[in-house]
Amino acid sequence: MTNREQQQRMGRSRGLAGLMVSTAFVAIFAATPAYAQDTAASASEEPAHDIVVTGSRIRRDRAAESAPLDVVDAQTITDRGFTSAAQALNQLTSNSPMLNQADGSGNGSGSGQQFPNLFGLGAGRTLTLVNGRRMVTSSSGLGDAQVDANIIPLGLLDRVEVVQGGGAAVYGSDAIAGVVNYVLKDKFEGIELDGQNGISSRGDFHTYSLRGTAGTNFAGGRGNVAIDVSYAKSPTLMFSARPLSALGRLTVSNPDDTGPSDGIPSVKELFDAHFWEFNSNGVLFNTPAPFTRFLTQSNGTPLQFDSSGNVVPYNPGTQVGIPFSSGGDGYAYRDLAGLRTGVERFTGNLIAHYDVTDAIKLRTELLYARTEGTEIPQGQSRTILNYGTYAGPVIFTIDNPYLTDQAKAALSAARPAFAAGAPLFLSKYFNDLTPDNTQTYKTDTYRALLALDGDFSAGERNFYWSVSGSYARVNGKTRGWNVDNTKYANAIDSVLSGGKIVCGINADADTTNDDPACAPINPFGNGNVSSAARNYVSVRTGQDYTNEQTDLLATIGGDVVRLPGGTVKFSLAYEHRDEQVSYTPLEANQLGLFEGGTMEVAQKAGYNTDELSGELLIPLVDQAMNVPIVRLLEASAAGRLVDNSIAGKEQVWDLGLRWQPVDGITLRVSRSRNFRAPTLAMLFAPSTTALGSVGFDPCDADRISSGSNPSVRQANCLAAFQANPNYGVEADGTNAGKSAAERLAAFQDPSENFERATITTGGNPNLRNEISDTFTYGVVLQPAFVPGLTISADRIEIDLKDGLSAFTTEDFTSACYDNTTPDPTVCSAFTRLAASDGVSPGGTIVTGTTTTFNAGVVKYRGEVYALDYTFAPGDIGTFHLGVSATHNSLLTTSVTGETFTRTDNTYEKPTWEGRLNLDWSRGKVRVSYQAYYLDKTKAAYDATIENNPNPILDSNLTHSISAQVDLGGFSLRAGIDNFTDEGPSYPQIAYGDILGRRFWIGAKVKM
Repeated sequence: MTNREQQQRMGRSRGLAGLMVSTAFVAIFAATPAYAQDTAASASEEPAHDIVVTGSRIRRDRAAESAPLDVVDAQTITDRGFTSAAQALNQLTSNSPMLNQADGSGNGSGSGQQFPNLFGLGAGRTLTLVNGRRMVTSSSGLGDAQVDANIIPLGLLDRVEVVQGGGAAVYGSDAIAGVVNYVLKDKFEGIELDGQNGISSRGDFHTYSLRGTAGTNFAGGRGNVAIDVSYAKSPTLMFSARPLSALGRLTVSNPDDTGPSDGIPSVKELFDAHFWEFNSNGVLFNTPAPFTRFLTQSNGTPLQFDSSGNVVPYNPGTQVGIPFSSGGDGYAYRDLAGLRTGVERFTGNLIAHYDVTDAIKLRTELLYARTEGTEIPQGQSRTILNYGTYAGPVIFTIDNPYLTDQAKAALSAARPAFAAGAPLFLSKYFNDLTPDNTQTYKTDTYRALLALDGDFSAGERNFYWSVSGSYARVNGKTRGWNVDNTKYANAIDSVLSGGKIVCGINADADTTNDDPACAPINPFGNGNVSSAARNYVSVRTGQDYTNEQTDLLATIGGDVVRLPGGTVKFSLAYEHRDEQVSYTPLEANQLGLFEGGTMEVAQKAGYNTDELSGELLIPLVDQAMNVPIVRLLEASAAGRLVDNSIAGKEQVWDLGLRWQPVDGITLRVSRSRNFRAPTLAMLFAPSTTALGSVGFDPCDADRISSGSNPSVRQANCLAAFQANPNYGVEADGTNAGKSAAERLAAFQDPSENFERATITTGGNPNLRNEISDTFTYGVVLQPAFVPGLTISADRIEIDLKDGLSAFTTEDFTSACYDNTTPDPTVCSAFTRLAASDGVSPGGTIVTGTTTTFNAGVVKYRGEVYALDYTFAPGDIGTFHLGVSATHNSLLTTSVTGETFTRTDNTYEKPTWEGRLNLDWSRGKVRVSYQAYYLDKTKAAYDATIENNPNPILDSNLTHSISAQVDLGGFSLRAGIDNFTDEGPSYPQIAYGDILGRRFWIGAKVKM
């Protein structure tokens, strides 16, 4: 099959996209799972009394929100075969799930955790609540304040409510893009056992889940207690497991490109990508970097070891620069990456309540969850291009006792000086230096909550109150294996002594360096490292962390005064929250025994915050007042005063208005100011140093004409090269004596690609809160002539300033050279090599900084649409149609506040995302169909044929179907996700469903 045929196969649904779009846009295309939208349901569907809905602590009708509210209910979760709350979140087209994960496993970090990320503003800017209360963060002790969706108990989950845009005035920090609230059931009676099994059509990605829920009333119905226990598992998946990712595709410089306007891309596609410099057996070199030369036979054929340690010819493939080739015997790019992190999780939850009196209720919630993510195996690189670092090649001579006679002869023939003692260089990827190459991430989450709720009346006014206290804790650990640099150096130096192969340190004249435990390493071939050597050089690496949260919340609300338009309602809340984190690296991490020698520092920090909030709901006009074109007019206001022990004081607010000019039409608008406080990690992360790459160097010849203002960049870089005559001069003297412009034009910074720079990473105690302004307005249509139909459309505008941005060395260099008046503080965050050190050219970046700054800017503009229609024509059953969509018209971000990147109209945030849900039920049978649509988009916002061979990604449409039959105490369900086996839109593996067709079947028993 040709590449073009694969492209056509992977995107074969483009013709179907028009059908889906035309169907969805018949009404107003929607932005939330419309099957449970912010509708004013009929009296038969909703209780007549007011309830607390996410977005406010005032009890009100569900339809009385001035900002868009989405709901995914428990029935939808069952119908779709979801086994985690993360999959329910992925039903929201405003959410940005990493890689469109159909199973909810993984978030790209390898941990397997899943966090909501509304509108792509970053997971740290979406607040997560459980029953309207805060939850301790699941992230590592140095992470953001995010809550893993995998810990939510599906058996007790009643619904997921999502407020899109803001929410900080009611709930506090982090509610920038919106709020996700997991609402648990109030009670449960009976016993329910549930199990589900799934597998892909390729026979892999086997998933399963088991769940048991039990509950009972007690004290004559005044109390209820329920418990839910669940277990679920999904596997890792490698790049090689799916056609698109198995292509091993990369883009590299295109030598056929003649200029910026020739219609020829500056880069070209490389398929079957390999690293020509190394493989698992070992590739042989005469000289190291920067003047790398293969060791070759007399006919010019490069050499390598085979798995047993003999020397054989090596095919480097078609080399296309550093370090890639197409084909050949090098290490395959596809074998270094994974599509999915394996996730195993267990949850146990208890909810209970007891009516102390008719007006006072005691509640408790207890939670325990364990999640474990398993990252794909990663070996140890010891390669030629990392010469001079801990990851450099194995240097050996003919005296190495592990060389076979065949190898000695072949190597001596290829390089006669080798026979006389000259060294050779072995570049390889060890798969057997450690007992296990996987990395695991475990978290144990505990939470206990006790609440007392009540109602009372005073005169004709009704009031409600609640006092709650909760303590939550996450104990997390990451574990892996690495190689002790010192012990590796000991073991790789092997000699023959007394007829035995031993470590050189134990056979030399210096007895002070002896190590009886040292076991020598055989580096030649694959799988030849002894278990003794493996145990000697391996060190256990990782970190233990603890997140603790103590939260006290008191609220009171109710009626204030009766106005002609209705009763004014209020809510007041006081919250005291204490957050503590501790981060303890293992001994090997603290001592810097492996990799770049970074010595990690244990950290412990905390803060507390006292917050007071208030809300008013003011009915200005109601239907009984007979005001022309005003059936209802209602205003709302909320404010919050924050006193954070570290970030200081903050004031945020929210104003809203709802207007019904006629029955069936509601207009709504809201404006709010929201904030996010810096996390403890951002403030107090310990300072560590390690060798690393610097990302892009603006003065590199490949970058000098890029950036937000290329002429400014060129002028600043030229000034730096004029001031430093050794900048751009190579180790062999190349470019010496040339003009600054000539040296700049030829400058290639090796720290872009190789870990040559010393990077210092740490916190910034001078951070401020980031602030956002949010403006939403929209309309809800509920025409009386079409019962059961609700259509909504809302515009959302978010402007964020003083953003908490993770500044990397690349950000510092860009901010320095792309500014007409470079800031000395910014420019001092990195240094360059004054003159060549014999390996790298002068001007190479040798030190850099990574920290957090208040410099980010984010602007989002978009619309969310929803259609929700339930109808029952005749006696053929009940149909439910839900259409939801998000239109993203602008998403631009800047880390530095100088250079902006737009990601709207790209695969990260396409112009249109839509879902269509169609459910049919009759008697005991339910059938559901779902389509998920991604619009035709760009690979990058500025992608053209000049800079990208595939600048446009075709639209993508996937279809899923499921059915359920209820046989009384037993129900059976089954489904096919992506039943057309639609792959992602070529060539982006993240734009569509990379997993392909999947089958699942589940059963539920009720007693």
